[in-house]
Amino acid sequence: AMGGNHTQPKFILLGITDTPWAQAPLFGLFLLIYIITLVGNVGLMVSVWVAPSLHSPMYFFLAHLSLADVCYSTVISPKMLTDLLFGNKTISWAGCLTQFHLFALFATAECHLLATMAYDRHVAICHPLLYITVMSPRACWQLVAWSYLVASLSALIYTSCMFGGSFCGPHRVDHFFCDASPMLRLVCSDTRGSEAAIFALATANGLGTSVVILLSYGHILHTILGMRSAPSRARAFRTCGSHLVSVSVFYGTLFFMYLQPASRHGSRDKVASVFYTVVSPMLNPFIYSLRNKEVKAALGKCRKRVLNHC
Repeated sequence: AMGGNHTQPKFILLGITDTPWAQAPLFGLFLLIYIITLVGNVGLMVSVWVAPSLHSPMYFFLAHLSLADVCYSTVISPKMLTDLLFGNKTISWAGCLTQFHLFALFATAECHLLATMAYDRHVAICHPLLYITVMSPRACWQLVAWSYLVASLSALIYTSCMFGGSFCGPHRVDHFFCDASPMLRLVCSDTRGSEAAIFALATANGLGTSVVILLSYGHILHTILGMRSAPSRARAFRTCGSHLVSVSVFYGTLFFMYLQPASRHGSRDKVASVFYTVVSPMLNPFIYSLRNKEVKAALGKCRKRVLNHC
């Protein structure tokens, strides 16, 4: 059935819920969340770019995290919003493939960027005298490039595993976007090989990056507890607090989703998916800017500049 484009199936996304009265309130809620996500993350990226006080590795990585957040919420939210608004829930084969591929790319990049940020905090707190040499601008660019490279290769493998076989009817995807588990249920051919490959790679990415995060924080905790002065302990905890919160939200829901066998997947998945596809990208700017004096100050300056130009 993969002959020419004319035989490619269209898919129907069943969405979050089929309850008619829930569509409008959900549309309002998700539109608001999406706007806050865009404003918050773009605001953060612009602040890091304009404010000299934020020209440090920590904020450089944070800007890339915001970019990944904007990209992968944009891969999912606009389509979900138009589906809720117009009730037209079809998506073409190419559209589905593109959505899945880009989502896999930016979600994987986010894992690697969070790990990079943990490593950055580890160097800053455990080896402060080496920080400037270890985290040179060149090293920062290499770490970000590596995050995107691994994510691009992983996304290619995920996508070819998912869309390599043929899909049988009915092409109803029990989800609000083209995600791995609901899509694999629609494949006619034997999916054990693809499932094993996706599971192995997702585990390597998820566990690999979380090991880096756990090791970094193990060292950080050890160093902080060994500090003599209470103020420097508090300061060290503060710089890590916001990162730990966003790691917990993102990884908690991701592991819930992807590290359980296919038979266990059900309607709770949609709730977990909403968390990491829609809520987590919105929370990151708040998590980082509300806890952080430097970001607050920079955002204030940006706001003044914008108002002066208006």
